[in-house]
Amino acid sequence: MDKEKMTPLPKIRSAVLHTAILLALALVSGCHVIYKPTGHEPDYYYVNPQKLLPTVGKVVLIELDNDSTYPQISADVTEALFQALQKKQVFSIETLSQSNSQWRSLQIDTRAPYSFEQLGTMRKTLNCNAILTGVVTAYQPYPHLSIGLRFKLIDLSDGQLLWAFEQIWDTTDKTTEKRIKDYFQAQIRSEITPLHEQLVVVSSLKFVKFVAYEVAKTM
Repeated sequence: MDKEKMTPLPKIRSAVLHTAILLALALVSGCHVIYKPTGHEPDYYYVNPQKLLPTVGKVVLIELDNDSTYPQISADVTEALFQALQKKQVFSIETLSQSNSQWRSLQIDTRAPYSFEQLGTMRKTLNCNAILTGVVTAYQPYPHLSIGLRFKLIDLSDGQLLWAFEQIWDTTDKTTEKRIKDYFQAQIRSEITPLHEQLVVVSSLKFVKFVAYEVAKTM
C-alpha cells in the first residue's frame, strides 16, 4: 500500500473509490474480488481464494491507525472488532496496542509494504501467523454519526494479502438504517423496538459494535 494517506472522498464517490482500490490490490495479490454493490451486506471486501481463513491459525490485531480528529475512536474500534472476531471464531486472535513495547520495537507501519525480513521478525516476535492492520479513515460523532474503515490481513509466512475490507457507514443513509435493523434482529432475541435502533445512531460505542459486527461477517 502507498505510504501516503488516502483522503476520504465524498460519499457519492465512495463506491468508485472502493472498486478501484480492491481491483488494484487484487491484481497485485492475486486475490478474487467479492463485491456487493446492493443489498444489506457490507459493500466491498475481498479474500484470497488460495488460502482458507480458518487455517490461518493465530492472528494479531494491531491497534488501528487514526486519520480522524477523535483519538479514542481507534482504540474503541480495535476492541469492538477483537470481540466480534472472537465470537466469529474464524481464527485465534490477540490485540497489540500501539503503546506496547513490542509495537514500538517492531516499528510497524500499517500503510507500507513489508520486507521478508520484517515479516519474519513480526512472526517471531508476536508469535503469530498473520497480522490484521487497519485505519479509521474518518469519523463523526452524533448527530451525524459516520465512520470509515480500511483493513488488511497479511500472511506473515509469505506476505500475501489474505483479506481486505473498506467501507464507509453513515447513519443518515437508508441502507445503513436497514443494516442496523438486521443487526438487532441477529443480536437481540427479544422484541425489537424503535428505541433499540435509535440507540445505535446516537451511541458511539453501540454504533462501533454494529460496525465491527459487519466487518466480522465478511470473514
